[in-house]
Amino acid sequence: MDEEISDAPVPNAESSKKLPGLTYADSGVDIDLANHAKGRIKDLARGTFTPQVLGDIGGFGGLFRPEWSHLQVPVMVSSVDGVGTKLKIAFMTGIHNTVGIDIVSHCVNDILVQGAAPLFFMDYIATGHVDPSVIAEVVEGLAEGCRESNCPLLGGETAEMPGFYADGEYDLAGFVVGLADQAKLLGAEKVQEKDILIGLPSSGLHTNGYSLARKLFFELHKMSPQDHIADLGRSLGEELLEPHRNYLPILREIIQTDDLHALAHITGGGLPENLNRILSTDQDAIVEEGSWELPPIFRVIRKMGRVDQKEMYRTFNMGIGMILVVSPRRLDRVQEYLQNNGHNYFLIGEIEKGMADAAEASGDIKKVEDRAKAAQ
Repeated sequence: MDEEISDAPVPNAESSKKLPGLTYADSGVDIDLANHAKGRIKDLARGTFTPQVLGDIGGFGGLFRPEWSHLQVPVMVSSVDGVGTKLKIAFMTGIHNTVGIDIVSHCVNDILVQGAAPLFFMDYIATGHVDPSVIAEVVEGLAEGCRESNCPLLGGETAEMPGFYADGEYDLAGFVVGLADQAKLLGAEKVQEKDILIGLPSSGLHTNGYSLARKLFFELHKMSPQDHIADLGRSLGEELLEPHRNYLPILREIIQTDDLHALAHITGGGLPENLNRILSTDQDAIVEEGSWELPPIFRVIRKMGRVDQKEMYRTFNMGIGMILVVSPRRLDRVQEYLQNNGHNYFLIGEIEKGMADAAEASGDIKKVEDRAKAAQ
């Protein structure tokens, strides 16, 4: 039944009578335009579907039928995140088809470190005014990231919020749900003294440190994304929009074995804080600065911004996007696996016994920074 409209007095009724009939479009929300964008989104999402997906895009909820008969004790693992201020680079350049890859890779890597593979991914895009071409580009990136992860883009939400976002800007977040076998979960409980740290290269800044990078390049040095820096070999915009690397294709097979004790995804907080998350209170992670190849972008940032080495390590991944913690007895097997599959890697350190005092033995890895300074 339709809701009845009261005949109660309306404030400023006389002025209201002079107004034409108000529509949602008058307030800044164009439902027809949003529906046009959603049509393109449906096509892109369908291209990522797996046989486990039930139904279609457009329902009130995404339907997924998991298959876990191959697992002894199935464990659901989930993660949620946003792209952050890297989106500002997309706004500046008009390139929107990479940030979707960023958010999928980031979330998938976050559940990968616990030994989980993704089941499905969902997104949330919010903007002041829907631009169908921009939204389609963003979803193109999401779909590409999902295909790389072999998981469907199960659904999402595109919200038009006039007056809430600046013109031409949007926010992008997403979450992933994955599955692991409880017996094969990775983490601090398995890490042991003398374990070896293997670093996998990052593709650049990934999705962290962009507030510092933007201030350095665009505010202090007044550069534009089109400017070329000789040491980078490409434009600044191309470098800063390089997608976050997805480590699932590299590690999907090996996380099913007993060759790994833990993984650390190097995101906000850099090497020190993220390694600390997989250590017991009586352990230290000793990382040898100089044991891997430092990508040019980090040398450029440090030189142009005169950024202290300690600040570099706590802000950026410094060229290492994922760390494998491996028993010395399994090191040869893991190295052989990486070599046979053509994956570059570096032996960057090991786990040592921490300080005897529990108050100090927090897994702190300031030695990363100390050794970095000593190596200069």
